[in-house]
Amino acid sequence: MPEPGHDNLTIVRHPLVQHKLTLMRDKDTSTAVFRQLLREVSQLLAYEVTDRLEMTEKTVETPMGTMRAPVLAGRKLALVSILRAGNGLLDGILELIPSARVGFVGLYRDEETLRPVQYYYKVPSDLGERMVIVVDPMLATGNSSAAAIDLLKKDGARNIRFLCLLAAPEGVARMREAHPDVPVVTAALDERLNDKGFIVPGLGDAGDRMYGTK
Repeated sequence: MPEPGHDNLTIVRHPLVQHKLTLMRDKDTSTAVFRQLLREVSQLLAYEVTDRLEMTEKTVETPMGTMRAPVLAGRKLALVSILRAGNGLLDGILELIPSARVGFVGLYRDEETLRPVQYYYKVPSDLGERMVIVVDPMLATGNSSAAAIDLLKKDGARNIRFLCLLAAPEGVARMREAHPDVPVVTAALDERLNDKGFIVPGLGDAGDRMYGTK
């Protein structure tokens, strides 16, 4: 359910999600453990973000007889990772939904302006006929996320959801302003951004924590 006062935001408060997120916040958590936790949390979050996939029925033969059983309907959904940190969420969700189509949007944040700069874009066809789930661990300023969704909408995407691990109030507000039709699903809404545009208390730079870089 959307959060009171944030009609575009859902926070997943499941105990396993919150426990694993706390372990990820710990600065002493190793790269290998951080990466594994991110994969596990992404699968738990995926249950929430896919809760309204369209369904139909097919006839199946069980060992005991014939029945009509539910299956996913329509085009396979598309997962779009905002590089590079989005790949940490992407890998876990693909284990859960291996048939999903996959796209990538390469954006980096200009450290002076905090505005996104595009360097790569490759997405599946027929976005207008698919649910599109955009993934990026951190919704900080919201500028990169909004820019990525701008690009997807230009390619015809209409049914879009955004999945992140952490969000800042500034990022949620930016997404609501730019794309009020895009629900945001996250594990936590943190306090604020610092003067460098990082989420506080956050967990640091998700890409660096994932890949062991600085």
